[in-house]
Amino acid sequence: MTNIQFAKRLQPLKSNVFADMDRAKAVALAAGREVIDLSLGSSDLPAEAHVIEAIAQSLSDRSTHGYLLFNGTLGFREAAASWYEQKFGIKVDPQTEVLPLIGSQEGTAHLPLALLNPGDFALLLDPGYPSHAGGVYLASGQIYPMPLLAENGFLPVFADIPAPVLAQSRMMVLSYPHNPTSAIAPLSFFQEAVAFCQQHNLALVHDFPYVDLVFGETGDWGLGTRDWVMNSSQSPIPNTQSLVPSILQADPEKSISIEFFTLSKSYNMGGFRIGYAIGNAQLINALRQVKAAVDFNQYRGILNGAIAALTGPQAGVKSAVATFQGRRDAFISALHRIGWNVPTPKATMYIWAKLPSPWSQNSIEFCTQLVKQTGVAVSPGAGFGKCGEGYVRFALVHEPPLLETAVERIAQFLH
Repeated sequence: MTNIQFAKRLQPLKSNVFADMDRAKAVALAAGREVIDLSLGSSDLPAEAHVIEAIAQSLSDRSTHGYLLFNGTLGFREAAASWYEQKFGIKVDPQTEVLPLIGSQEGTAHLPLALLNPGDFALLLDPGYPSHAGGVYLASGQIYPMPLLAENGFLPVFADIPAPVLAQSRMMVLSYPHNPTSAIAPLSFFQEAVAFCQQHNLALVHDFPYVDLVFGETGDWGLGTRDWVMNSSQSPIPNTQSLVPSILQADPEKSISIEFFTLSKSYNMGGFRIGYAIGNAQLINALRQVKAAVDFNQYRGILNGAIAALTGPQAGVKSAVATFQGRRDAFISALHRIGWNVPTPKATMYIWAKLPSPWSQNSIEFCTQLVKQTGVAVSPGAGFGKCGEGYVRFALVHEPPLLETAVERIAQFLH
């Protein structure tokens, strides 16, 4: 057999937290276990009817069946720009500052190809989402992990980054509300990040999938959704005091910043693979050049559905937020009842839980044994980075009764 030589850049891609857990789930299923899968943040809620209808109507339109080039995506780019302007009060040029993506993961994985030369550093969160690191490896870049510690609110400390690393760095990637820790970041933090990146000539990348999945302290929704307040003339203006600001609110001139949004979470369209990049025109153009070498665009009908989601009724977003808040509360209460005290997150669809003894430094083994013995699948913190060790991530992708059943099985496993 021919000895095919593969690129060295594949070496760090061999381990993936989701692929590892997928294999462990397959073993449990083969052994006859009923699996309760809390390992993958894929919403179980359906897309809204008006979104599905927009896609369905597109199917019978033969003009939607061909390749879709950039100019043909203008309607979607205009909808995205309008959504941002209404939500955050940021003026966006749909011609030069918006780029459709096959989910935000495509953007975060491809942007390093436009920014990094071999050996350049990217500053990434640790723990962080795996595709952020994967894109850097594909670009033959180096990663400097910025530790996220509980005592710092899971925010990085920029002053701790060594000067030699900064001299060789080209980009910083942030993501708040954060996966996996569910931490949120105030506008003041983003302003600090913008100033830091401007000082050191870094592109500032913000992955923003959980902009809407933010929970009010009094059971209300909307702190992360399209809120409105009244100005002195009693006309509505966007509420820029959201718990989850856009990076563009800290960099309104879009001097160095690019933000990635996906319709997977807010609009339950994960399988449709639709998102967009928004921000600095030079960064958008560079990413567009990479994208042009890799693909065209999605089916036009998918973009029509996305336009319907962004411009149509937002009641589905409100309902999804309420659903995940109810699941959060039920799951946290169940964990507390079995003596596993974890903090209540203000955002995302995840619970980030510090492991009890004797598993406190072996999250992978905990998750492997848990799914093997109980059928409950969760994600090991170590799979998100070195600083994730000692934690596990639960995805709230089932209704409360099944979540409570999962906790009952976990209690049996722990005792």
